[in-house]
Amino acid sequence: MTALTLGIVPSSFVIEHLPHTTLPEDDDWIALVRAPEGLTVVRDAAPWAEAERWTGLYATGHDLDAPGLLASVVAPLAEADVPVFVASTFHGDLVLTPERLRKTAVSALEAAGHRVLP
Repeated sequence: MTALTLGIVPSSFVIEHLPHTTLPEDDDWIALVRAPEGLTVVRDAAPWAEAERWTGLYATGHDLDAPGLLASVVAPLAEADVPVFVASTFHGDLVLTPERLRKTAVSALEAAGHRVLP
């Protein structure tokens, strides 16, 4: 396993499902995933008071040809019963975990040999 350095993104996020939608009505989003059942939108949580908030852990500098990097992050989180939502980019992976489980997620990742920066 390759040990990764993950940074905690300073803002919180919300994950929204918009059934029967193919494009958001605004430009206020971080990531979009379009699927047959609708659109999933990841947004900055600042304007959303009632929604569940998610902490973002960002691992950068990975090689697209290196197998298992994302698995090395999500496997310890699964073992610690921490749900995840992942948005991957060309340069890195944004792994979202429920904000209420932030300490558990960080502990699980560090126990697995990863470094988590505040």
